[in-house]
Amino acid sequence: MNNFNIPKHIAIIMDGNGRWASSKGRPRISGHREGVRTVRKITEFCGELGIKILTLYTFSAENWSRPTLEVNALMKLLVTSLKREVSNLMKNNVKFTVIGEIQKLDDNIQSALQEAIQNTEDNTGLNLNLALNYGSRQEIINATKHIAKKVQMGELNLNGINEETFTNELYTNKMLDPDLLIRTGGESRISNFLLWQIAYTEIHITDVYWPAFSKNELLEAISDFQTRERRYGKTSEQLCSNNN
Repeated sequence: MNNFNIPKHIAIIMDGNGRWASSKGRPRISGHREGVRTVRKITEFCGELGIKILTLYTFSAENWSRPTLEVNALMKLLVTSLKREVSNLMKNNVKFTVIGEIQKLDDNIQSALQEAIQNTEDNTGLNLNLALNYGSRQEIINATKHIAKKVQMGELNLNGINEETFTNELYTNKMLDPDLLIRTGGESRISNFLLWQIAYTEIHITDVYWPAFSKNELLEAISDFQTRERRYGKTSEQLCSNNN
């Protein structure tokens, strides 16, 4: 890894907690607990590397279909982890934000999230952004509805609808698009995550389960990113010409 082309925004699909636990003969929730420790470690390391935004796919809208006992345990773990980690976020100057349909979560979860957001809102270091009860298709539908309503109310005309207009209606409207998407656990799919935002994102897939994901794994992903030629539709020759 070199220090000249560090991705500004890294998004991670944190997959493999349950499989990690099963491989060790442990209950699935133990994998999620270990995954929280990995979140802490990787968040701190991203801050040290100078990365601006770290978005973690924490709980998808589809995850509600998992066994009730597991979902309840995950929600409890979320609340206890938030309360425990706020002081660590403050110590490391980390700003905490959330994307997703948060209003549909239980009141105690919303309260814990709002407390973490408010306590860290003035921090100027890494932005740790959790995707909770998040589904990108629903995000896009919601954005479309908001735009349609503005057109209906006469606040926007059809010619005023463009990429910027649409982007401004997404949960991530004030954020840079991810430069690098990492998926742990070896699966080669996006799983309804940031579908609009990752149009030109570089993707790195590792077989390592999230609880075992280390600083070295992150550095390997960044090194992989640094070998990519990000052309955005242009040719290599055009890029070389522009850089001269």
